[in-house]
Amino acid sequence: MAERFVFPIDAALAQRLLGFALERGGEYADLYFEYRQGADFVLEEERVKTVGRGVTMGLGVRVLRGDATGYAYTEELSFERMAQAARTAAQIASGGPTVAPVDVAVATGAPSFYPVELPTLEAAPEGKLELLRRADRAARASDPRIVKVEASLTEEVKDVLVITSDGIFVEDRQPLMRFGVRAVAEDGTKRQSGSSGGGGRFGLEYFGAGPDDARSPEAHGREAARVALAMLDARDAPAGEMEVVLAPGDSGILLHEAIGHGLEADFARKRTSNYSDRIGERVASDLCTVVDDGTIGHSRGSINVDDEGQVGQKNVLIEGGRLVDYMHDRLSARHFRRGPSGNGRRQSFRHMPLPRMTNTCLLAGPHGPDEILASVKRGVLAKRFSGGQVNISNGDFVFSLTEGYLIEDGRITAPLKGVNLIGNGPDVLTKVTMLGADFALSDGIWTCGKDGQSVPVGVGTPTVKIAAITVGGTRAS
Repeated sequence: MAERFVFPIDAALAQRLLGFALERGGEYADLYFEYRQGADFVLEEERVKTVGRGVTMGLGVRVLRGDATGYAYTEELSFERMAQAARTAAQIASGGPTVAPVDVAVATGAPSFYPVELPTLEAAPEGKLELLRRADRAARASDPRIVKVEASLTEEVKDVLVITSDGIFVEDRQPLMRFGVRAVAEDGTKRQSGSSGGGGRFGLEYFGAGPDDARSPEAHGREAARVALAMLDARDAPAGEMEVVLAPGDSGILLHEAIGHGLEADFARKRTSNYSDRIGERVASDLCTVVDDGTIGHSRGSINVDDEGQVGQKNVLIEGGRLVDYMHDRLSARHFRRGPSGNGRRQSFRHMPLPRMTNTCLLAGPHGPDEILASVKRGVLAKRFSGGQVNISNGDFVFSLTEGYLIEDGRITAPLKGVNLIGNGPDVLTKVTMLGADFALSDGIWTCGKDGQSVPVGVGTPTVKIAAITVGGTRAS
């Protein structure tokens, strides 16, 4: 992997900076150093469209006093600029007793959930472009109706160092890679697109041993073409309330958006979440257990340590239908008198940490996927999602499908286009009537936005049968 960046700071200098941050009466302070290397490659119409590379680095300083937060950052890691950032953040406090920082000690024995075998940044660009060409060739070879293909690869390695006034001094190296293919199919006047992608906290070992590997560029190219071709024959979606079956894996994005955000503790602390003040209450079907797990090996949302220096954890949020906990950062954990949950995350050194999801999953149930499908008289199978809108405060959502199918008398009968799912996340979770034993984790494609910040996340779910969701289509059901 690319050579590790050595941050220009030791324990003694950290003590000085933390002292500046606390000199006006702050109760707690932390330093977040970041050095990020990244590159992106795009192939379109069999031609190289983009080859880019970039480096960013900086320090963010946070000071807490009560519920108030002071934050400042610098992109220059000279002593003078770091000290200025610390003293700027300190201005959130205005007098009061000064808290001295605890002596910091370098953490040892931290977990490693994403060891990399074949670092991407060390590989020559030609090899990465060949991965894109392999996907392109496989998609085009699937069918002569595939008329356009775009393939992309993004990669980064982020080194972070977190130092806190209560004694944490911990480093982490966070690889991240995403591969994607989009194919367009045409047949007469009909035109449809399909996509496939994956990745996570991997190096080039993600792609497996050869073209028949499920994660190979060829496999992604063929899958993008399959979806595009299937949708050429899609019917207009029915409209009305009906049963919906969520396919395993990527369907977890509905759980993430419509339910997961409401379980982030800053919303509960401010009482703007549908789940505020409901710990111990039944909030879902008895079948449902929801976890947020930052410890899944190589998953896109996994973290050895969060951006407050806390070790990544597996947290049970809903157990057997009952709400048992929220996801916390330092502020919310103190408010709810809980221990850290490893969910304090930020986009970069320019941003303050917030309670954020890592890999949010609905765990497996007792039913077979074929049994679930056979139980549906008339409904929709949701396989792939695109954009959606969610009201975080109450969980109301509208999601669009890029791949969906009509289910009639227990059988998949036709692809559908123009499918929108309209509902309320907390309400939907109470309408889960069957839950598959076929849990699957998404293959490393999702990014979550909140308060202007984006972080990589994972989602996962088994096959799920929901008794009723409003389907927004163009044809009466």
